[in-house]
Amino acid sequence: MSDLLRIAIVGFGEIARRQHVPAIAKTSGAALVAVADPAQTPPGLPHFRDLQELLRDGPEIDAVALCTPPQIRHAQAAAALAAGKHVLLEKPPGATVAELSPLIAAAHQAGRTLFATWHSRYAPAVGPARKLLAGRTINKVTIIWKEDVRVWHPGQAWIFEAGGFGVFDPGINALSILTEILPRPLLVRSAMLDFPSNREAPIAAELELTDESGLPIRAEFDFRQTGPQTWDILCETDAGPVTLSKGGRQLRDGSMLVVDAADEEYPALYRRFVALTSDGKSDVDLVPLQLVADSFMLGRRRLVEAFED
Repeated sequence: MSDLLRIAIVGFGEIARRQHVPAIAKTSGAALVAVADPAQTPPGLPHFRDLQELLRDGPEIDAVALCTPPQIRHAQAAAALAAGKHVLLEKPPGATVAELSPLIAAAHQAGRTLFATWHSRYAPAVGPARKLLAGRTINKVTIIWKEDVRVWHPGQAWIFEAGGFGVFDPGINALSILTEILPRPLLVRSAMLDFPSNREAPIAAELELTDESGLPIRAEFDFRQTGPQTWDILCETDAGPVTLSKGGRQLRDGSMLVVDAADEEYPALYRRFVALTSDGKSDVDLVPLQLVADSFMLGRRRLVEAFED
């Protein structure tokens, strides 16, 4: 195997083009050498219609970054691991929780890395927020995570199909941050899920969560936000409010701005991937996915107006 981690992206949609390509280019020890996608043809790179064609006819690769919809990712990950490739899974790592366990076992048996990524945990203010909160008593947490699906997932009907997560596709980013910065495991207590009358996944959700200490946590997710987008987590503590905003790029301690940094989530994610493959380790945290699954299990379903992209 080459000292350079040769990566192929499978699924070349908006996030792959906007985030993965420039992140790989910034990552020492990694190179993008091919793309597999049935429709998108990136200039200057070998292109294949699907993973099978890539594995059969493509250049030598060491790893695949799966940026396809979650409904088909399990089969692709299994095929890549069977072919001896390291696998990076975009979030959410799969359409179900149970499908990840066989992949973890397959990666271990093959001696390859399986990396279930939670890119929002790599936002620059998340680590400092965890350290700040570690020395305080947290009394209440409020999450407001609202964005425009037409901006972030234009024409991507799969996100509103069964297994596509709907508003939990961005909402799981907030849950991945929350489980990183809070000290205790979280439990879902109730959920109200708004389903458009013509779709199979929710467009909005309201969650009530807690931990073993009884901490009240409320989360509001909405895919219908227009204008400025809102990605905020407010923690009310015994020493005043701590606010993570801009998806984890900005941190305030009361009125004092502690962190205000550019988005470098994906370069940090790929540095982690290179390190994992070098060390022969995997990283698969299923807790955010489990919280989403629990929200669907407990959630009351409310029909709202039809959604047309």
